[in-house]
Amino acid sequence: MEEKDTKQILLNCENMESRFALLHNGKLEEYQIERRNNEPRTGDIYLGRIVNLDPLLQAAFVDIGAPKNAFLHFHEMLPGYSELAEKYREETARQENSKRSKKKTEEDGSAASSGGKERKITAADIPHIFKPGMNILVQVVKGPISTKGARVTTDISIPGRFLVLMPNNDHIGLSAKIEGAPERERLRKILSELTLPEGMGVICRTVGEGRRSTFFKHDLTLLLDYWHGIEEGIKQNKAPKLLYTEPDLIDRTIRDFVTDEIDSIVVDDKEVRRHIIETFRRIGVGRMASNVVFYNGTKPIFEEYKVSDQLKAVFQREVRLPSGGGICIDETEALIAIDVNTGRGHNAADQPEFILKTNLEAAEEIARQLRLRNVGGLVVLDFIDMRSARDRDELFRYMKKLVKNDRAKTKVLPLSKLGLMEMTRQREQESILDQVYTSCPYCGGRGLVKSVVTMSAEIQRRLSSVLRDRKYRDVQSVRVFMHPEVLARLRNEDAVFLRELEEKYKHELSFRADPSLHYEEFRLVDPDTDAELR
Repeated sequence: MEEKDTKQILLNCENMESRFALLHNGKLEEYQIERRNNEPRTGDIYLGRIVNLDPLLQAAFVDIGAPKNAFLHFHEMLPGYSELAEKYREETARQENSKRSKKKTEEDGSAASSGGKERKITAADIPHIFKPGMNILVQVVKGPISTKGARVTTDISIPGRFLVLMPNNDHIGLSAKIEGAPERERLRKILSELTLPEGMGVICRTVGEGRRSTFFKHDLTLLLDYWHGIEEGIKQNKAPKLLYTEPDLIDRTIRDFVTDEIDSIVVDDKEVRRHIIETFRRIGVGRMASNVVFYNGTKPIFEEYKVSDQLKAVFQREVRLPSGGGICIDETEALIAIDVNTGRGHNAADQPEFILKTNLEAAEEIARQLRLRNVGGLVVLDFIDMRSARDRDELFRYMKKLVKNDRAKTKVLPLSKLGLMEMTRQREQESILDQVYTSCPYCGGRGLVKSVVTMSAEIQRRLSSVLRDRKYRDVQSVRVFMHPEVLARLRNEDAVFLRELEEKYKHELSFRADPSLHYEEFRLVDPDTDAELR
């Protein structure tokens, strides 16, 4: 009997960070981390202030209240300020006509006409339209990465559950992933009947497929309320000011991932479960409330569902394939290089069928790893050489199919004469690797160790697990040994979370620094018996 195809969402909700995992038949397909900080996030909308304009870079630097000024390309400045550009165009045209008229009058005493084509705004005009110190409404399209500030645009869009509102664009469109002419025609009719303010447009998201008009009307009302709040914020606030923030990880999960294909949503926090159910009822999908399950097991939720084991592979250089081959992933400043190997001991390594099978397996795993690691930019894939043009074409078509549903914009090129496949993948925020790890103090940055933030979260997670374990119910207190720098984090920034653990589980917690321990090592001990708690 064929097993049922299942999709699950797991939500791990903690004080320091929230984690999201999407499982397909138990296999990890999507993974996200969100930590509480004040850094700009993709989708946030700010009233910013132009600090300076650089004609050589053709970009403006905008103060949005972040440690580093945001980067705004000249060509990204006009969408939200078309009226300002039009006013400048008209004024420039009047001045040019006046000069022509004066010159013509001086030459033959007659007036000149103002004929000719309408002048187009170019990058050279931007410094005349926008000035330093001017307020400007911008939206983050790419969060801060490494030493770079956020990248922003004036082309504002606000995504909802079923629609994306475009306040500065009157385009009405549908997601390209919605297939079938009858359905696309039905949705176009629904969108055309929506009451939109003049100059605004909407795009129907993929999740809107098959929905009735009432869903879109409700969603539009909510999106317009967001926009009116932004307009009021522009009037009442001085730049820099955050006017609209993207929903947190929980609400983004509801908005972007929850569809009829999801069989269950497992969450380890009662309040979050209640919030998800209330949100489902509010957006008209209350029938999905029964799919939301509260997890209250002794083991951490990601351990119970074998996610932790799968995550280990995300941070390894080499990933094994079912056929025995493997892929090696190297991230550099310039590009991501991925090498496909057949593995050792295969006598069939020179057989075309075996090579094609290994390359197809590698393509599937590469597409998955790019999503899980959230890497972006230029990616170069070195597949095993194939002599057959038909096999190369099959691999190219399969790779394009695999990345079709990637949420990041991805472009794949055919295999080159050198046997390399090039692709680009848009990235809007730091990779998972950059979020979880920091430069290693033991090797001068040549390797990586987990950050003190990550270690603090792991210690609290382990403490919570041990204190809930029944086999330790007679333990009255717990002593934790760790690296001194991790201890500094626990005693300062995270002290409040530790007090909450003590109060919740009625245990006394004490902490000791042990310089001999590695950054990623810590020990939990019963101080009365010196027994280690695992």
